Amino acid sequence: MKIAIMSRNKNLYSTSRLIEAGEKAGHEMIVIDPLRCVMNITSKKPAVIYGDKILEGFDAVIPRIGASITFYGLAVLRQFEVMGVYPLNESVAIGRSRDKLRSMQLLARAGLGLPVTGFAHRPDDIKTIIKQVGGTPVVIKLLEGTQGKGVVLAETPKAAESVIDALRALDANFLVQQFVKEAGGADIRCLVIGERVVAAMKRQALEGEFRSNLHRGGTATVVKLKPDERAAAVLASRKLGLNVAGVDLIRASDGPQVLEVNSSPGLEGIETSTGLDISGQIISFLEKNARQHRTRTRGKG
Repeated sequence: MKIAIMSRNKNLYSTSRLIEAGEKAGHEMIVIDPLRCVMNITSKKPAVIYGDKILEGFDAVIPRIGASITFYGLAVLRQFEVMGVYPLNESVAIGRSRDKLRSMQLLARAGLGLPVTGFAHRPDDIKTIIKQVGGTPVVIKLLEGTQGKGVVLAETPKAAESVIDALRALDANFLVQQFVKEAGGADIRCLVIGERVVAAMKRQALEGEFRSNLHRGGTATVVKLKPDERAAAVLASRKLGLNVAGVDLIRASDGPQVLEVNSSPGLEGIETSTGLDISGQIISFLEKNARQHRTRTRGKG
């Protein structure tokens, strides 16, 4: 197969491992910087131009779109979908996962366990929203934040109001979320491919830090999932329409609670901690499923 990887840096661990796994399986792997793509939007022969070349003949595309270029990256991915190229994750599904509010609403509708979450527009609703999530401490999250950035723990009502006032002044959208103390600064990253969890790791935050992201100094160890945790991770991925996802959940007293679903999960932490070839499994998934014009949404919004 001829497979495109949408990535701004071919030397990133996840990108380089996917290249290695694809070439090992005998496929032609081509890295494309989405910001260098020009789109010819026409009903007769839609195209993506890269430099001075028209990109054609691709069987599949693996989107590794950073949060900072979501809008343009998804536009390029949609263009590939219009051209009939099979996406590992579809543009619509990635868009859902990048919108934290929308994704939480979809997961709630599916009946998945979630931390109690509040969202409001008016500044005078601050006290109400804090009360609705069970009072302080609360976690305040920017809707566009990733890798633990834009996430603040407010331990008192005054601290929460100060953070919210600051975000309001910046015209930033955010969620206020229940702080699940029994999680103990740990969460579980489940790597879902298709309809099953292929790997899982427990991430533990540094002492004095509540964010367990590996980018923030957290540590990772292999963890054995309970059946309800495995089921929750698969259902969360399916409800957002993702074929490959990193589902983050915490162990609460009443069962697993989904924190977030990542449509471009980093592979370094999960491969290093588990010793599994996740990149190879992603390529195998494409081998089994990639067909022209097989995209479920056909590039629709």
